Amino acid sequence: MAKQVVAVVGRPNVGKSTLFNRVAGKRISIVEDHPGVTRDRIYAEVEWLNYNFTLIDTGGIEPESKETILSQMRRQAEIAIETANVIIFMVDGREGLTGTDREVASMLRKANKPVILAINKVDTKEHSPYYYDFFELGMESMVETSATAAYNIGDLLDEVVKHFPNPDENQEEDDVIKVAIIGKPNVGKSSIINKILGEDRVIVSDIAGTTRDAIDTPFTDGEDHYLLIDTAGIRRKSKIKENIERYSVIRSFTAVERADVCLLVIDAEEGVTEQDKKIAGYSHENGKGMIIVVNKWDLIEKDTHTMNKFTKEIRTELAYLHYAPIIFISALTGQRMNKLLETIKFVSNQNAMRVPTGTLNEIIGEAVLLNQPPSDKGKRLKVFYGTQAAVKPPTFVLFINDKELMHFSYLRYIENQIRENFGFEGTPIRFMLREKDKGDR
Repeated sequence: MAKQVVAVVGRPNVGKSTLFNRVAGKRISIVEDHPGVTRDRIYAEVEWLNYNFTLIDTGGIEPESKETILSQMRRQAEIAIETANVIIFMVDGREGLTGTDREVASMLRKANKPVILAINKVDTKEHSPYYYDFFELGMESMVETSATAAYNIGDLLDEVVKHFPNPDENQEEDDVIKVAIIGKPNVGKSSIINKILGEDRVIVSDIAGTTRDAIDTPFTDGEDHYLLIDTAGIRRKSKIKENIERYSVIRSFTAVERADVCLLVIDAEEGVTEQDKKIAGYSHENGKGMIIVVNKWDLIEKDTHTMNKFTKEIRTELAYLHYAPIIFISALTGQRMNKLLETIKFVSNQNAMRVPTGTLNEIIGEAVLLNQPPSDKGKRLKVFYGTQAAVKPPTFVLFINDKELMHFSYLRYIENQIRENFGFEGTPIRFMLREKDKGDR
């Protein structure tokens, strides 16, 4: 049984994101008291009465607006409505019925989906003074609620799950490759996702900072299942002027923590910047698979040496990402986009790869014979054996005689030998040193 999807829709500033955060149990959507803050759809996995479903928060719908962002917000909500099995239509119980509410209701009736009308901002047992006006909208189910005070949230969810099939307790989740698209504002992250999906799933415009939330988009390619996480453009702290952007930076780093593979998107016209280094460093420190994606490659004047020169610059500026493949693409023209998806799958497998202990120790033994370990004051480092302790990232435990004798350069040598024999392309490798028979220091 496919997981059910519930979309929360309505005009701006009626409390959709507050309801979403209340039901999801954590602060996922940005909540501010001015309209237009939630621009894209936000996803969360929710459980209620043994039903597991996906909840979607949407940008507010303003049906008659021609302004670019609001127009695209409306399209986002339309896609959410098309995707959803059940729709929560939220209105403001304090302001009463508006013309925009009527327009939204008209859109929903055409969708031919179950709709629950949530009359929000009603936190007492007394009806909203406009309660009976909302009957004009013709919705079969109506629940008065307060997302802020958590009033009648359970009643609202009860109405939602009435429209679900019986839950399948034996349903197993497929293996999903979680991919975070990270980088500075306006480098083309959302355009990359839209090109992969073949639809306008994420708002794209040339206004820096358009994507303020981290957006989860499920995606299937053949038998492979992905979760694409589009993050807000990460700005330097000196440029964060709004609370909204501060929330977005936190959420972007959280997206890195959730991901298996991170795509670091670099603007081909700007090259590697200090901010790129900071963003990449965060992903590296968290042990994520990494692909360096140079976007807008179509805008660069080229000769036979251009790509090699750019690659050399990246390897110099991001030396610690020596393991990360580099792909030059254009999300606008689709150049090399097919290779990008192949590389994501490959790097995900490398990040999760295990090496048999026997084979690992053969390689370590050969490495030690080829290049003798360092010594200090007559005492030589001895590497007894190693084993792989974890994946994502691949983590190896080396049992040695003395941690003080393990020089960084020799540990890098062992890492290079492991990479030469097993690959581990696109993923950092971690080492833990243990002194045999002594335990950890």
